[in-house]
Amino acid sequence: MSRNPFDPCFSDLPEEIPIFPLEGVVLLPRADLPLNIFEPRYLSMIADALKSARLIGIVQPTGFQAANCDAVFRTGCVGRITQFSETEDGCYRVTLRGLCRFHIQKELSTHDSGYRRVKPSWLGFESDMSPHSCIDLNRSNLCSLLRKYLEQQQITLDWPLLHEIEDDEMLMTTLAMICPFTPSEKQALLEAPCCSSRANLFLSLLDMAVNHPCSHSSH
Repeated sequence: MSRNPFDPCFSDLPEEIPIFPLEGVVLLPRADLPLNIFEPRYLSMIADALKSARLIGIVQPTGFQAANCDAVFRTGCVGRITQFSETEDGCYRVTLRGLCRFHIQKELSTHDSGYRRVKPSWLGFESDMSPHSCIDLNRSNLCSLLRKYLEQQQITLDWPLLHEIEDDEMLMTTLAMICPFTPSEKQALLEAPCCSSRANLFLSLLDMAVNHPCSHSSH
């Protein structure tokens, strides 16, 4: 996938971003995440983002609460708003395109509108913004495991549409985002150092769920 000319360069990524905590949801570089925004503070966040670089960080809550603030995992992924529309009932529908992962270096004071902001560290993630693939994917093995896993989860999949995705990295990215893994498993996929290690972890998670369902459900 070629670079989007509207995306910022790595060196232009900001020193401050708003974050949107979503349990069980991760955004990966070069993938699209559709969102339906209705909570007032996040409506304000989207409105403010549209006035600037259109960047929003997607992070997962850890489930731990401290000082009246939900803790979040340290690693997230920033996305740029590429599609935006309003609904008659006062919601925003937006699509975020994943740009680059980040570590939360410091949480800043909450914005007046109620959404959270952080100082991100982009160090170590420059390759996220350089389209490349290091995957040597065995699609036959993947499809066999995936079919068993989805049957187990009672999920239907548009297989012809899946086979239309020729790029192995984009296929793995798409599957990693849509499969109903646990939040901790989703986080592990997000934090995988490269697309090859993410693919290997994804296949391991499928294998564990299909062939060792008891141990998988105990996570």
